Amino acid sequence: MKTLNSCARAVKDDEGLNVDQKMDTVAFLKFRESFKETLQEAINLIGGIKELESPLILKPNICTGNDHTGCANVNVEVVEALVDHIIRENRDIEIRIVESDSMSKYADKAFKRYGYMDYVDRLSSQGVNISLHNLSNSPLTQFNYEGYYFKNPELPVILADAGALASVALAKTHSLTMITGVLKNLFGLLPRKDQAFYHPKIHEVILDLNSIFRSSLCLIDGRMGLEGVISGNPRSLGCIILGRNPVSVDATMARAMGFDPEKIRHIVEAERHGLGSLHPKVVGDDLEASRVEFKTPSGLKTNALIR
Repeated sequence: MKTLNSCARAVKDDEGLNVDQKMDTVAFLKFRESFKETLQEAINLIGGIKELESPLILKPNICTGNDHTGCANVNVEVVEALVDHIIRENRDIEIRIVESDSMSKYADKAFKRYGYMDYVDRLSSQGVNISLHNLSNSPLTQFNYEGYYFKNPELPVILADAGALASVALAKTHSLTMITGVLKNLFGLLPRKDQAFYHPKIHEVILDLNSIFRSSLCLIDGRMGLEGVISGNPRSLGCIILGRNPVSVDATMARAMGFDPEKIRHIVEAERHGLGSLHPKVVGDDLEASRVEFKTPSGLKTNALIR
């Protein structure tokens, strides 16, 4: 099995920055005239995306088959803009867009309903090596991993040879985890439909999944947020957030939503395990001036840290 965890490099780039410092830079930008334009500026701010290895697993947050608010699923135009930038740097890269069935959707139906199937068919016809995968239909293979919840888990074989992973999420609240961003998004890599099965140990599961599948690129479409996961109250954030480390991106998103990431358990846990920083270098626009106070989700429980 190929590991997705990248090794730290204490070397200098052409700008004289330590690579680790540059890797932990998060771009926070107010929305420009188009998503593609805003994303290009964000990519420039973090130093580009040239080092993504093939095959790239691209995991958009698609959590419902009936996105009646328009804020619960990642819009296919977001994935299209990101993929355009990726293939401009490496036309030969293989891209696998993945999602699983869940209690609120069948992935194949959601792929079709929300334009993913048409998009992938169009790019494939142009010679781009891109494909859609419902992980609930994938054969399983054992991953050699001893975590807080998973012990040598059986997970979709399509993930086993991944070179890199990109997590693309939205700014939403969640009654079990306060927020759901790029870290929680990897819940969708689990192939079983009744994913609520994992909710009693959700923090351990999130930590394990992000340790097995370390994201190389993390993108939040924060143009509109949602107080809720599938339904709820849409909130205008008017931003995008981009970085390489999932903790750093989710901590930035939490602050944009008016929350303190140091009080959000799964983010704190993930920082303790080397998945980014609670205090990354944020570049671009003024985050504090752009904060929107989201309501704390009802029924939220505070749990002790994992030991």
